[in-house]
Amino acid sequence: MKYIRLTNSMSKEKQIVVQGGQKIEPIKLYVCGITPYDLPHLGHGRCYVTFDLLYRLLSFLGYSVTYCRNFTDIDDKLLNKSEKEFGTPFEFSRIAHRYIAAFEDNMLSLNCKKPTYEPRVTETIPEIIDFVQALVDSGHAYVVGNDVYFSIDACPDYGALSHRKLEDMEAGARIAISEKKRNSLDFALWKGEPDGHYYKSPWGYGRPGWHIECSAMAKKFLGNTVDIHGGGMDLLFPHHENELAQSQVLQKEPFVRLWTHNAFVQINKEKMSKSLGNFFSLQDIFKQIDPQAVRFYFLQHQYRNPLDFSLHDLAIARQAYAKLAKQFDPIAPIPFDGAEADVIIGQMVDFLKDDLNTPGMFGVLYKHLDLIRTDSQFAGKVKYLLQTVLGLKLVPLEEKEIAITPEIQLLLDQRERARMAKDWAKSDMIRDQLVGLGYKVQDKKK
Repeated sequence: MKYIRLTNSMSKEKQIVVQGGQKIEPIKLYVCGITPYDLPHLGHGRCYVTFDLLYRLLSFLGYSVTYCRNFTDIDDKLLNKSEKEFGTPFEFSRIAHRYIAAFEDNMLSLNCKKPTYEPRVTETIPEIIDFVQALVDSGHAYVVGNDVYFSIDACPDYGALSHRKLEDMEAGARIAISEKKRNSLDFALWKGEPDGHYYKSPWGYGRPGWHIECSAMAKKFLGNTVDIHGGGMDLLFPHHENELAQSQVLQKEPFVRLWTHNAFVQINKEKMSKSLGNFFSLQDIFKQIDPQAVRFYFLQHQYRNPLDFSLHDLAIARQAYAKLAKQFDPIAPIPFDGAEADVIIGQMVDFLKDDLNTPGMFGVLYKHLDLIRTDSQFAGKVKYLLQTVLGLKLVPLEEKEIAITPEIQLLLDQRERARMAKDWAKSDMIRDQLVGLGYKVQDKKK
């Protein structure tokens, strides 16, 4: 495959990212970052491993990439957490600092490369204010007291990205209905606060609304047009729809050439999220499973397909990764670039070029494991590809010291009950889970 193709969320079709010969200008990649009010969870891990893969693939193929990923370090959730912990909302920066540090540690553990830029909302306030003022001056936003709202009525294409009809829309989860609004779908660009609170603006003191920050930061660090804008599927509406609306009305050139979104991590067929209370933090998962095995688990699934998470499946992935790392351990990586790939490795790269089809790539790999054992040149190049593009370190996993935690004892008890009930399927499933967690299970003869 000659070109890289990604599914464009707006057209719902695969679109060529860049065509041959267009390697002079950097590809501009913007990915929405976290709101650091709690520990990062598996959903965050999947999202940023996905875009780290894209970043690595583009770089491997010879493209220069400018990658920007933000931190929303002032937000209602941060203020509420600060109020709860410190008795005042004004210590929000302490909350943000704590969880940004946790996020950075988690990304390092997952072997995600640092973006070119990691701006914070609190460091971009002048640019945000200028952006809001431009929307007011152009008639696309209006001031009510010391609040500023974007007018949906001034954007006839609103809903095109998320494929929603304006007349069918209802105010979404983050869109608060207010008597101040002309239209219930109008959204806050600037939230007014009492004098002296947060940041001074032409409309009085206040702080930015949720969506305006990304438009301002993308413009500051990447210019008027972003080549690829990514994030989790949950951001498609309202966040990315609103971001597109407020940016596009101020310019003739396209704000984004290609929108792409990774699917949810699901627990029992429901989206995993903090608000639903069904999330696993990366920190807790890493206590049980090596972060590299977690990365491998994410990459086993194509990014646009929902990932139905279970500890059992994660344990099986750990087993598979441990075998792969052990097989590649004595092999020295042999560097090469995308243009030098032989037929089999070329097939692996082609799957990655085709909408980051990692399952297809792994299928080619597993089909040729015997060749890895007999052809050192081939094995070295495959190892280089897995390390450089997939971001898998392929360091053998350490054997755990035998320690029976309460969680492991619970699994052992459940397995024993299953065996007594002759529920062999359940017994085998729990055994596989324990093996995946690094425990050797040996049944005593009775």
